[in-house]
Amino acid sequence: MLLGQEYLYTPGPTPIPDRVKHAMNQPMIGHRGSKFPVLLEDVANRLKPIFGSENPVTILSASGTGALETAAANTIGENDDIVVIVSGSFGERFATICEAFGANVHRLEIEWGKSCKPEQLEDFLKSLNKKITAVIATYCETSTAVLHPIKELGEVTKRVADALFIVDGVSCIGAVPVNMKEWNIDILVTGSQKAMMLPPGLAFVAVNDYAKEHIKKHSSNRFYLDLNRYFSSYDKEKSTPYTPAISLIYGAQEVCKMIEEEGFEQVIERHQLLMNMTREGVKAIGLDLLTSDEDASPTVTAVVPKNSTSGAITKMLREQYSVTLGGGQHKLKGQIFRIGHMGYCTPFEVLKVLNALEMTIYKLEGQDVLGLATKKAQEVWINHV
Repeated sequence: MLLGQEYLYTPGPTPIPDRVKHAMNQPMIGHRGSKFPVLLEDVANRLKPIFGSENPVTILSASGTGALETAAANTIGENDDIVVIVSGSFGERFATICEAFGANVHRLEIEWGKSCKPEQLEDFLKSLNKKITAVIATYCETSTAVLHPIKELGEVTKRVADALFIVDGVSCIGAVPVNMKEWNIDILVTGSQKAMMLPPGLAFVAVNDYAKEHIKKHSSNRFYLDLNRYFSSYDKEKSTPYTPAISLIYGAQEVCKMIEEEGFEQVIERHQLLMNMTREGVKAIGLDLLTSDEDASPTVTAVVPKNSTSGAITKMLREQYSVTLGGGQHKLKGQIFRIGHMGYCTPFEVLKVLNALEMTIYKLEGQDVLGLATKKAQEVWINHV
Protein backbone atom coordinates (compact mmCIF):
# COMPACT_ATOMS: atom_id res chain seq x y z
CA MET A 1 0.00 0.00 0.00
CA LEU A 2 2.83 2.42 0.87
CA LEU A 3 4.99 1.47 -2.13
CA GLY A 4 8.08 0.61 -0.17
CA GLN A 5 8.12 3.85 1.81
CA GLU A 6 9.75 3.71 5.25
CA TYR A 7 9.45 6.49 7.81
CA LEU A 8 12.17 6.52 10.44
CA TYR A 9 11.49 8.39 13.68
CA THR A 10 13.83 6.63 16.06
CA PRO A 11 16.25 8.53 18.34
CA GLY A 12 19.00 7.26 16.05
CA PRO A 13 19.89 6.37 13.42
CA THR A 14 18.03 9.19 11.71
CA PRO A 15 17.17 9.93 8.06
CA ILE A 16 19.96 11.07 5.72
CA PRO A 17 19.38 14.06 3.38
CA ASP A 18 19.70 13.25 -0.31
CA ARG A 19 22.43 15.84 -0.79
CA VAL A 20 24.45 14.23 1.99
CA LYS A 21 24.05 10.83 0.32
CA HIS A 22 25.26 12.39 -2.91
CA ALA A 23 28.27 13.93 -1.16
CA MET A 24 29.20 10.53 0.30
CA ASN A 25 29.14 9.03 -3.21
CA GLN A 26 32.07 11.11 -4.42
CA PRO A 27 35.03 9.16 -5.86
CA MET A 28 37.33 7.72 -3.21
CA ILE A 29 40.54 9.59 -2.46
CA GLY A 30 43.72 8.48 -0.73
CA HIS A 31 43.88 9.57 2.88
CA ARG A 32 47.65 10.12 2.55
CA GLY A 33 47.31 12.20 -0.57
CA SER A 34 46.92 15.97 -1.01
CA LYS A 35 43.10 16.18 -1.05
CA PHE A 36 42.26 14.59 2.29
CA PRO A 37 44.05 17.13 4.53
CA VAL A 38 42.05 19.92 2.86
CA LEU A 39 38.81 18.03 3.50
CA LEU A 40 39.62 17.15 7.12
CA GLU A 41 40.72 20.66 8.07
CA ASP A 42 37.61 22.15 6.49
CA VAL A 43 35.26 19.82 8.38
CA ALA A 44 37.14 20.04 11.70
CA ASN A 45 36.84 23.82 11.64
CA ARG A 46 33.27 23.94 10.34
CA LEU A 47 32.22 21.76 13.27
CA LYS A 48 33.51 24.27 15.82
CA PRO A 49 30.35 26.42 16.15
CA ILE A 50 28.15 23.32 16.35
CA PHE A 51 30.15 22.17 19.39
CA GLY A 52 30.74 25.65 20.78
CA SER A 53 34.43 24.76 20.60
CA GLU A 54 37.44 27.05 20.23
CA ASN A 55 39.54 24.19 18.82
CA PRO A 56 39.04 22.09 15.68
CA VAL A 57 36.91 19.03 16.40
CA THR A 58 38.67 15.66 16.29
CA ILE A 59 37.07 13.04 14.03
CA LEU A 60 37.43 9.30 14.62
CA SER A 61 36.06 6.35 12.68
CA ALA A 62 33.92 4.92 15.48
CA SER A 63 30.41 4.87 16.91
CA GLY A 64 28.95 7.14 19.56
CA THR A 65 29.99 4.62 22.19
CA GLY A 66 33.48 4.84 20.71
CA ALA A 67 33.35 8.58 21.40
CA LEU A 68 32.42 7.90 25.04
CA GLU A 69 35.23 5.38 25.44
CA THR A 70 37.68 7.79 23.81
CA ALA A 71 36.85 10.42 26.41
CA ALA A 72 37.34 7.90 29.21
CA ALA A 73 40.48 6.25 27.81
CA ASN A 74 42.30 9.56 27.57
CA THR A 75 41.43 11.00 30.97
CA ILE A 76 40.55 8.25 33.45
CA GLY A 77 42.91 5.82 35.13
CA GLU A 78 42.86 3.07 37.69
CA ASN A 79 41.57 4.16 41.12
CA ASP A 80 40.59 7.62 39.90
CA ASP A 81 37.44 8.86 41.63
CA ILE A 82 34.87 9.69 38.96
CA VAL A 83 31.35 11.03 39.33
CA VAL A 84 28.86 9.96 36.68
CA ILE A 85 25.33 11.37 36.60
CA VAL A 86 23.11 8.38 35.85
CA SER A 87 19.54 9.15 34.81
CA GLY A 88 19.07 6.49 32.16
CA SER A 89 20.72 3.83 30.01
CA PHE A 90 23.43 6.02 28.56
CA GLY A 91 24.56 7.52 31.83
CA GLU A 92 24.87 3.95 33.07
CA ARG A 93 26.82 3.02 29.93
CA PHE A 94 29.35 5.81 30.55
CA ALA A 95 29.72 4.68 34.17
CA THR A 96 30.39 1.13 33.03
CA ILE A 97 33.01 2.33 30.55
CA CYS A 98 34.81 4.20 33.32
CA GLU A 99 34.78 1.09 35.50
CA ALA A 100 36.43 -0.81 32.65
CA PHE A 101 39.41 1.52 33.10
CA GLY A 102 39.58 0.73 36.81
CA ALA A 103 38.05 3.94 38.08
CA ASN A 104 36.14 4.25 41.33
CA VAL A 105 32.82 5.35 39.90
CA HIS A 106 30.46 7.27 42.13
CA ARG A 107 27.01 7.19 40.52
CA LEU A 108 24.73 10.13 41.19
CA GLU A 109 21.45 8.32 40.61
CA ILE A 110 18.65 10.52 39.27
CA GLU A 111 15.08 9.30 38.84
CA TRP A 112 14.59 8.19 35.24
CA GLY A 113 12.54 10.82 33.45
CA LYS A 114 13.93 13.73 35.46
CA SER A 115 16.96 15.97 34.99
CA CYS A 116 19.81 16.44 37.44
CA LYS A 117 19.47 19.72 39.31
CA PRO A 118 22.65 21.68 40.05
CA GLU A 119 22.04 21.47 43.79
CA GLN A 120 21.83 17.68 43.57
CA LEU A 121 25.27 17.52 41.99
CA GLU A 122 26.69 20.01 44.48
CA ASP A 123 25.38 18.09 47.48
CA PHE A 124 26.65 14.81 46.05
CA LEU A 125 30.14 16.14 45.37
CA LYS A 126 30.39 17.60 48.88
CA SER A 127 29.23 14.34 50.44
CA LEU A 128 32.05 12.32 48.85
CA ASN A 129 34.99 14.09 50.46
CA LYS A 130 37.29 12.82 47.69
CA LYS A 131 39.51 14.34 45.03
CA ILE A 132 37.38 13.91 41.92
CA THR A 133 39.18 13.53 38.59
CA ALA A 134 36.14 14.04 36.37
CA VAL A 135 32.41 14.65 36.43
CA ILE A 136 30.52 13.07 33.55
CA ALA A 137 27.08 14.18 32.40
CA THR A 138 24.77 13.27 29.55
CA TYR A 139 23.38 16.34 27.77
CA CYS A 140 20.38 14.48 26.37
CA GLU A 141 19.63 11.14 28.03
CA THR A 142 18.24 9.39 24.97
CA SER A 143 16.55 6.59 26.89
CA THR A 144 14.31 8.99 28.82
CA ALA A 145 14.19 12.04 26.50
CA VAL A 146 15.58 14.27 29.27
CA LEU A 147 17.78 17.30 28.65
CA HIS A 148 20.13 18.09 31.53
CA PRO A 149 21.11 21.68 32.48
CA ILE A 150 24.71 21.29 31.33
CA LYS A 151 25.71 24.92 31.79
CA GLU A 152 24.69 24.88 35.45
CA LEU A 153 26.21 21.45 36.08
CA GLY A 154 29.49 22.65 34.58
CA GLU A 155 29.58 25.62 36.93
CA VAL A 156 29.06 23.34 39.95
CA THR A 157 31.73 20.90 38.73
CA LYS A 158 34.42 23.57 38.52
CA ARG A 159 33.45 25.45 41.67
CA VAL A 160 33.00 22.47 43.98
CA ALA A 161 35.31 19.79 42.57
CA ASP A 162 37.68 21.59 40.19
CA ALA A 163 37.45 18.46 38.04
CA LEU A 164 37.31 17.74 34.34
CA PHE A 165 33.77 18.16 33.02
CA ILE A 166 33.05 15.59 30.30
CA VAL A 167 29.75 15.68 28.42
CA ASP A 168 28.05 13.02 26.31
CA GLY A 169 26.21 14.97 23.62
CA VAL A 170 25.48 12.01 21.37
CA SER A 171 21.75 12.50 20.87
CA CYS A 172 21.57 16.27 20.73
CA ILE A 173 24.71 17.99 19.42
CA GLY A 174 23.76 19.65 16.15
CA ALA A 175 20.32 20.56 17.51
CA VAL A 176 20.96 22.40 20.78
CA PRO A 177 22.96 25.40 21.98
CA VAL A 178 26.34 24.76 23.58
CA ASN A 179 29.37 26.84 24.51
CA MET A 180 32.27 24.83 25.86
CA LYS A 181 34.14 27.78 27.36
CA GLU A 182 31.19 29.50 29.01
CA TRP A 183 29.70 26.19 30.19
CA ASN A 184 32.99 24.86 31.60
CA ILE A 185 32.96 21.80 29.32
CA ASP A 186 36.40 20.24 28.84
CA ILE A 187 35.44 17.37 26.52
CA LEU A 188 32.25 17.12 24.45
CA VAL A 189 31.49 14.10 22.28
CA THR A 190 28.85 12.92 19.85
CA GLY A 191 28.24 10.37 17.10
CA SER A 192 27.31 10.91 13.49
CA GLN A 193 23.95 9.13 13.32
CA LYS A 194 21.75 11.46 15.36
CA ALA A 195 21.23 15.21 14.87
CA MET A 196 24.31 15.27 12.63
CA MET A 197 22.25 13.64 9.84
CA LEU A 198 24.82 10.99 8.88
CA PRO A 199 24.99 7.19 8.92
CA PRO A 200 26.66 5.60 11.95
CA GLY A 201 30.44 5.48 11.80
CA LEU A 202 31.97 8.78 12.92
CA ALA A 203 32.79 9.90 16.45
CA PHE A 204 33.32 13.61 17.08
CA VAL A 205 35.41 14.73 20.06
CA ALA A 206 35.80 18.40 20.98
CA VAL A 207 38.56 19.08 23.51
CA ASN A 208 39.64 22.36 25.12
CA ASP A 209 43.24 23.31 25.89
CA TYR A 210 42.95 22.40 29.58
CA ALA A 211 41.82 18.86 28.74
CA LYS A 212 44.53 18.57 26.07
CA GLU A 213 47.19 19.16 28.72
CA HIS A 214 45.57 16.54 30.96
CA ILE A 215 45.49 14.06 28.07
CA LYS A 216 49.18 14.63 27.27
CA LYS A 217 50.11 13.61 30.82
CA HIS A 218 47.64 10.74 31.10
CA SER A 219 49.29 7.33 31.18
CA SER A 220 46.54 4.75 30.77
CA ASN A 221 46.96 2.15 28.03
CA ARG A 222 45.28 2.98 24.73
CA PHE A 223 46.22 2.83 21.06
CA TYR A 224 43.53 3.43 18.45
CA LEU A 225 41.67 5.80 20.78
CA ASP A 226 44.76 7.71 21.91
CA LEU A 227 43.84 11.34 21.27
CA ASN A 228 47.48 12.42 21.45
CA ARG A 229 48.03 10.55 18.18
CA TYR A 230 45.08 12.36 16.59
CA PHE A 231 46.23 15.77 17.85
CA SER A 232 49.75 15.17 16.57
CA SER A 233 48.62 13.89 13.18
CA TYR A 234 46.27 16.84 12.73
CA ASP A 235 48.79 19.45 13.84
CA LYS A 236 51.58 18.09 11.61
CA GLU A 237 49.72 16.93 8.51
CA LYS A 238 46.01 17.79 8.90
CA SER A 239 45.43 14.06 8.80
CA THR A 240 44.44 11.14 11.01
CA PRO A 241 46.80 8.53 12.46
CA TYR A 242 44.72 5.65 11.08
CA THR A 243 42.47 5.06 8.09
CA PRO A 244 39.54 7.51 8.21
CA ALA A 245 35.99 6.95 6.98
CA ILE A 246 36.52 9.29 4.03
CA SER A 247 33.02 9.01 2.54
CA LEU A 248 31.41 9.84 5.87
CA ILE A 249 33.69 12.85 6.28
CA TYR A 250 32.56 14.09 2.86
CA GLY A 251 29.04 13.68 4.20
CA ALA A 252 29.94 15.62 7.35
CA GLN A 253 31.18 18.46 5.18
CA GLU A 254 27.81 18.59 3.43
CA VAL A 255 25.97 18.50 6.77
CA CYS A 256 28.00 21.51 7.92
CA LYS A 257 27.05 23.34 4.73
CA MET A 258 23.37 22.60 5.33
CA ILE A 259 23.54 23.86 8.91
CA GLU A 260 25.34 27.01 7.76
CA GLU A 261 22.72 27.63 5.07
CA GLU A 262 19.83 27.27 7.52
CA GLY A 263 21.72 29.14 10.24
CA PHE A 264 22.59 27.33 13.46
CA GLU A 265 20.25 29.51 15.55
CA GLN A 266 17.43 28.57 13.18
CA VAL A 267 18.38 24.88 13.48
CA ILE A 268 18.05 25.16 17.25
CA GLU A 269 14.74 26.99 16.93
CA ARG A 270 13.41 24.36 14.51
CA HIS A 271 14.13 21.59 16.99
CA GLN A 272 12.30 23.51 19.71
CA LEU A 273 9.31 23.75 17.40
CA LEU A 274 9.45 20.04 16.58
CA MET A 275 9.52 19.24 20.30
CA ASN A 276 6.56 21.50 21.08
CA MET A 277 4.50 20.15 18.20
CA THR A 278 5.18 16.56 19.21
CA ARG A 279 4.49 17.06 22.90
CA GLU A 280 1.30 19.04 22.43
CA GLY A 281 0.05 16.62 19.78
CA VAL A 282 0.62 13.62 22.04
CA LYS A 283 -1.15 15.35 24.93
CA ALA A 284 -4.14 16.11 22.67
CA ILE A 285 -4.91 12.41 22.23
CA GLY A 286 -4.68 11.68 25.94
CA LEU A 287 -1.26 10.07 26.13
CA ASP A 288 1.16 10.91 28.93
CA LEU A 289 4.73 12.14 28.58
CA LEU A 290 7.60 10.76 30.64
CA THR A 291 9.30 14.12 31.12
CA SER A 292 8.12 17.53 32.25
CA ASP A 293 8.14 20.46 29.85
CA GLU A 294 11.10 21.86 31.81
CA ASP A 295 13.21 18.70 31.38
CA ALA A 296 12.14 17.81 27.83
CA SER A 297 14.64 17.28 25.05
CA PRO A 298 14.19 18.99 21.67
CA THR A 299 15.45 15.88 19.87
CA VAL A 300 13.36 13.01 21.26
CA THR A 301 10.04 12.62 23.08
CA ALA A 302 9.19 9.72 25.42
CA VAL A 303 5.52 8.75 25.48
CA VAL A 304 3.76 6.67 28.16
CA PRO A 305 0.78 4.70 26.75
CA LYS A 306 -2.36 4.38 28.84
CA ASN A 307 -4.35 1.42 27.57
CA SER A 308 -2.38 -0.31 24.83
CA THR A 309 1.18 -1.51 25.41
CA SER A 310 4.04 0.38 23.83
CA GLY A 311 4.91 -2.79 21.95
CA ALA A 312 1.44 -3.03 20.38
CA ILE A 313 1.57 0.62 19.34
CA THR A 314 5.02 0.49 17.77
CA LYS A 315 4.20 -2.83 16.07
CA MET A 316 1.08 -1.45 14.38
CA LEU A 317 2.85 1.76 13.41
CA ARG A 318 5.63 -0.25 11.82
CA GLU A 319 3.56 -2.95 10.11
CA GLN A 320 0.58 -0.92 8.90
CA TYR A 321 2.00 2.56 8.39
CA SER A 322 5.75 1.89 7.88
CA VAL A 323 6.52 4.26 10.77
CA THR A 324 9.40 3.13 12.98
CA LEU A 325 9.71 4.55 16.51
CA GLY A 326 12.02 3.66 19.39
CA GLY A 327 10.95 1.55 22.34
CA GLY A 328 11.89 1.76 25.99
CA GLN A 329 15.24 0.52 27.30
CA HIS A 330 16.16 -1.45 30.42
CA LYS A 331 13.73 -0.59 33.24
CA LEU A 332 11.52 1.32 30.78
CA LYS A 333 11.30 -1.52 28.27
CA GLY A 334 7.64 -2.06 27.36
CA GLN A 335 6.57 1.03 29.29
CA ILE A 336 7.29 3.83 26.81
CA PHE A 337 7.90 4.51 23.17
CA ARG A 338 10.14 7.27 21.86
CA ILE A 339 9.64 9.59 18.91
CA GLY A 340 12.85 10.95 17.42
CA HIS A 341 12.59 14.41 15.84
CA MET A 342 16.15 15.49 15.20
CA GLY A 343 18.42 16.27 12.31
CA TYR A 344 16.75 15.94 8.92
CA CYS A 345 13.26 16.55 10.28
CA THR A 346 10.65 19.22 9.54
CA PRO A 347 7.26 20.10 11.04
CA PHE A 348 5.64 18.13 8.22
CA GLU A 349 7.42 15.01 9.49
CA VAL A 350 5.92 15.56 12.94
CA LEU A 351 2.45 15.82 11.40
CA LYS A 352 3.08 12.58 9.56
CA VAL A 353 4.02 10.58 12.66
CA LEU A 354 1.19 12.09 14.73
CA ASN A 355 -1.29 11.22 11.96
CA ALA A 356 -0.13 7.58 12.04
CA LEU A 357 -0.29 7.59 15.85
CA GLU A 358 -3.89 8.85 15.76
CA MET A 359 -4.94 6.01 13.43
CA THR A 360 -3.09 3.46 15.56
CA ILE A 361 -4.79 4.55 18.79
CA TYR A 362 -8.13 4.61 16.97
CA LYS A 363 -7.67 1.03 15.75
CA LEU A 364 -6.22 -0.39 18.96
CA GLU A 365 -8.47 1.33 21.47
CA GLY A 366 -11.51 2.51 19.50
CA GLN A 367 -11.02 6.11 20.65
CA ASP A 368 -12.11 8.79 18.22
CA VAL A 369 -8.85 10.73 18.27
CA LEU A 370 -8.56 11.23 14.52
CA GLY A 371 -7.32 14.71 13.74
CA LEU A 372 -6.79 15.77 17.35
CA ALA A 373 -3.00 15.44 17.55
CA THR A 374 -2.37 16.86 14.10
CA LYS A 375 -4.75 19.79 14.71
CA LYS A 376 -2.99 20.70 17.94
CA ALA A 377 0.43 20.40 16.33
CA GLN A 378 -0.71 22.56 13.42
CA GLU A 379 -1.85 25.22 15.89
CA VAL A 380 1.55 25.15 17.58
CA TRP A 381 3.25 25.56 14.21
CA ILE A 382 0.96 28.38 13.07
CA ASN A 383 1.47 30.27 16.33
CA HIS A 384 5.22 29.73 16.34
CA VAL A 385 7.14 32.97 16.28
